[in-house]
Amino acid sequence: MNSVLQRGNSILAYALSALAFLTFCCFASTVFLNYSTNADIKTVKVLVASRDVNDLGFLTFNLKTDLTDIFNWNVKQLFMYLTAEYVTKNNQLNQVVLWDKIILRGENAVLDFKNMNTKYYFWDDGDGLRGNKNITLTLSWNIIPNAGLLPNIYASGMHSFKFPVEYTSSKM
Repeated sequence: MNSVLQRGNSILAYALSALAFLTFCCFASTVFLNYSTNADIKTVKVLVASRDVNDLGFLTFNLKTDLTDIFNWNVKQLFMYLTAEYVTKNNQLNQVVLWDKIILRGENAVLDFKNMNTKYYFWDDGDGLRGNKNITLTLSWNIIPNAGLLPNIYASGMHSFKFPVEYTSSKM
């Protein structure tokens, strides 16, 4: 005859095994879904200023995207971020995060922002912004699931712009 502790251990082990299997099924049911969507990004105002030995870029942007199709029962939240990528004579790849936002499940996932300022400074470690003709803005997001992987997704639709050749003379 089994004791009460042995029976409790058996029930607990079976329950944990069943929960682990259900968690895996939750992950497996959404792992192959396409989480990409289109994003429309435009720059409104672009300036560059000289700060001692570094360039500082200022820009305002418009962002329009619909993320409602991304949310399903396995997505808790999205961590979105807007990055700028560019090449300078000192570095082959520069990436700067300019803006981010967290969208929880149940919140409005249709974004239509006009004349948004960047949340973070756009610094370059030299004079690589002034006159740079190929700055690319890309919207990306990490999916925070209930169970499974944490994928990094890129939106289809990027925006390229150039910084002016002259530094701005106005105080920012």
